Amino acid sequence: MDLDLVRTLLAVVDAGTFDAAASLLHVTPSAVSQRVKALEQRTGRVLLVRARPVRLTPSGEVLVRYGRQLLALDQDLAVALGDDAVVRVPIAVNADSLATWFLPALQRVPSSLRISFDLHREDQDHTTTLLRQGLVMAAVTSSREPVAGCSVRKLGAIRYAAMAAPSFVERHEDGPLKSWLPDAPVVVFDRNDDLQDRFVRTLTRGRGAAEHRHYVPSSEVYVRAVVAGLGWGMVPPQQVVDGLADLAPGRSISVPLYWQQWKLDSPALNAVADAVAAEAAEALG
Repeated sequence: MDLDLVRTLLAVVDAGTFDAAASLLHVTPSAVSQRVKALEQRTGRVLLVRARPVRLTPSGEVLVRYGRQLLALDQDLAVALGDDAVVRVPIAVNADSLATWFLPALQRVPSSLRISFDLHREDQDHTTTLLRQGLVMAAVTSSREPVAGCSVRKLGAIRYAAMAAPSFVERHEDGPLKSWLPDAPVVVFDRNDDLQDRFVRTLTRGRGAAEHRHYVPSSEVYVRAVVAGLGWGMVPPQQVVDGLADLAPGRSISVPLYWQQWKLDSPALNAVADAVAAEAAEALG
């Protein structure tokens, strides 16, 4: 494949529109459109749904995945030949890992490798979708089933405890925890977050958390919302701060985490994988 055509397709996918890709590539939108059409003609497949933002067709997902691998190998080759190249490594990672142990993992990667980290924040149950679409080379995920063309390594588990501000408990506590928590206001990360529902089901063996929900899609702000007393929530121990009370000491929800990456002999990607595994062994057990 022509690397310039592949780079153009990836730019459109990453930017979301032909116009935005043109700005990134410093060419006209017409030139971007012509390059994508040329790639579609060479493959004999429609690769993009022309929407805002663009969407990949199944054939487009395959081509993007292998296109990124091709460019990664091209970057590794440049580094091996002594060029002053920067290797881009896109990674999908869940918000709580990103807020706690993942950045220290990246600090373990030797700076001499000149790696550019491109982090995509996504729920751990959905990071594999980005792998399938070819948008990332690796992902921290809760799925141990390998995506086609990927290898899997277990990292450990991140534990969540039900926490709340003491003032919140005073306002809502009425008898045993299982009698009042299902009706109490709850802080939820986003609409993919089911940890609070799962915890309540361990108490009630049926219903989930209350419909009175506050959606706070930021790990740091999420903890602040719980401290402020907006509701109770599931918080990992690394983020527990003064002013929070454990509603059920000894009871928690554990989410296993895995590292999935392309089966690609890339020094940069392998170095990141080793660093992530080493940090996870200390942080997650």
